[in-house]
Amino acid sequence: MRDIDLTFDSAGHRFAGTLTLPDGDGPFPAALLLPGSGPVDRDSDHRRLPLKVTRELAEALAAAGIATYRYDKRGVGASTGEFLATGFLEGMTDAAAALAALRSHPEIDPSRVAVAGHSEGALIAANLAATAEPTAEPAGEPAGEPGGSGAGTAARPVVAAVVLLSPSAKPGAETLRWQAERLAPSMPAAVRWLLRLTRTDLVTKVLKNHERIRRTTTDVARIGGVRINARWTREFLDHDPAADLKEIHAPVLAVTGEKDLQVDPADLARVAESVPGPVETHLIPDLDHILRRQPGSPSLRAYRREAREPVDAQVKGIVTGWLAERLSPDARP
Repeated sequence: MRDIDLTFDSAGHRFAGTLTLPDGDGPFPAALLLPGSGPVDRDSDHRRLPLKVTRELAEALAAAGIATYRYDKRGVGASTGEFLATGFLEGMTDAAAALAALRSHPEIDPSRVAVAGHSEGALIAANLAATAEPTAEPAGEPAGEPGGSGAGTAARPVVAAVVLLSPSAKPGAETLRWQAERLAPSMPAAVRWLLRLTRTDLVTKVLKNHERIRRTTTDVARIGGVRINARWTREFLDHDPAADLKEIHAPVLAVTGEKDLQVDPADLARVAESVPGPVETHLIPDLDHILRRQPGSPSLRAYRREAREPVDAQVKGIVTGWLAERLSPDARP
């Protein structure tokens, strides 16, 4: 396994990332790895919660002969910009630039490039697969033939396969409401007691905050005394993943944990119903949103302890095996 520094530009910002290459000689099949939400770096690490999701996937895929690229988000790590002022849609723009940088690298086979995202990264991966314009490559059809894009050329999709880890398939506003409904029972007893004492309904409070955020017009706003990325939240609330899922014709793998408190596990069925191309889904018992096993009642309080453990081996095995099959030379259209 070899790590190479690879930078790219997007919207006037310079992004830093790591291209991980397997042993041997290229060009290699590859996957763009996209982390979850928040100010996380190329390894999916937040300064207070290092999840290592994309780093561990990169290591597992390299062992299977697949290269990967992962990068620091805008304003995080070695990438320039301001994270708190970055919109949800700008994250999609940055990811598209990263995909172009990966496909153009001389060590990479551009016809065998996948996108793999976790949580927010899954939404961005779906968008890339839905919106990336096909490229013209020799196919032997004369001009005017079905599927042809000119004399002797045919359209080939930019994204060869899509991996969605802990994906949501409902509009952002619905997903955040679902989160609030599931999180209330898992809160510490002292917090639940305080909510009862003050007659505060968590779901109602969350929805009121969403309305306050919708009325803002700035990139950053102060809600409840805390500075938040208002632009990102407004755009996320209005984003409906179904529109992108319906435009994906590449093979899709979707994996969700049964103990996920941040994304509705039932969204796996929505993914399967929405994507017109081939779809494989896995609902893994005891797996939570950060791709670790959590026996007993699900709770966010376990994240800090779980983050010290590696990403679930079954998840890594499913992703690695599925991508190795879809990105093999024999799988080319």
